[in-house]
Amino acid sequence: MKPPAPYLPSPSPALSQADQEALTDLYVRGTPANTLRAYERDLLYVTAWKQARFDAALDWPEAEAIALAFILDHARDLNDAAPEDRAPQAAEALISQGLRKSLACPAPSTLDRRIASWLAFHRMKNLASPFDAPQVKQARAKARRAAARPSAPKSQHPITRDVLEQLLATCRGSRRDCRDRAILMLGWASGGRRRSEITALMREDVSLKEFGEKSLVWISLLETKTTQKGETPRLVLKGRAAQALVHWIEVGQITDGALFRPVSKADRVLKRRLSPDAIYQIVRHRLKLAGLPEGFASPHGLRSGFLTQAALDGAPIQAAMRLSLHRSMAQAQKYYDDVDIAENPAADLLG
Repeated sequence: MKPPAPYLPSPSPALSQADQEALTDLYVRGTPANTLRAYERDLLYVTAWKQARFDAALDWPEAEAIALAFILDHARDLNDAAPEDRAPQAAEALISQGLRKSLACPAPSTLDRRIASWLAFHRMKNLASPFDAPQVKQARAKARRAAARPSAPKSQHPITRDVLEQLLATCRGSRRDCRDRAILMLGWASGGRRRSEITALMREDVSLKEFGEKSLVWISLLETKTTQKGETPRLVLKGRAAQALVHWIEVGQITDGALFRPVSKADRVLKRRLSPDAIYQIVRHRLKLAGLPEGFASPHGLRSGFLTQAALDGAPIQAAMRLSLHRSMAQAQKYYDDVDIAENPAADLLG
């Protein structure tokens, strides 16, 4: 099946061609790139699901019965469904297309995201959504509760300072080692950056004006999960982390373009940017070289490790959040709460 184009606002007879183009441009500029990609994936999924389930294309607006069937199909385990049940047959078709992994009940968050995208498509067309109907809304709430499962941590273990040092010890003298050292240090010391934030960095986002005098490197994040275009938070790297990044820039001869790039087997720096998955592979490789167990941590361990270490060192949570860019105090507080109470600096107040 050919992937459908991402949904944008439908043409309106009340708008001129120029106004319609301006509206479309506004949607593109005002929607994060990750959200646009998610919209495209979700549209592909719901289109394929309705085709497999009802042998029909999507309708605009979609019928309430279709919305209800979508919720029911994704709120139960289909492995034990009756042979004549159309739901597992549709799921098998989606699996064959690589759009679904198994017949097991998907995570509630996955269902929520796909419904949210479907809702957004209706809004873009200025149409009422079937998911706003009382019975459909109630079924969605019941499905979320019925499929609730304990949330699994994104990284089994936080990469605290001692773990980070073990990973850095595996980075020796090659260009690949220099790059990986810079990625690990920047990803950790700048507040625990996400994979997409690391790989999106450009050389132009890094300022070395204060490196010679103060050993400071300033980094501009043009867009993150918790900030929007135009906000451009500035983060600072100091000491070893700043030195590691500058060393990579010099060794890799990065004068412009992508900051972090693939390195060939011949230890030659290529021109294209690393993918977010490459950060996962780098962390996995360094964990293995350090002799740590398979699956010990993931790239998110850099983020959770930074906040956990901040808690262990007694850094105020507000100071840590200025670097991590968490908007929710409650979300950041979870990492502080995970610190063993015996390690809590407040336990030593009396000496």
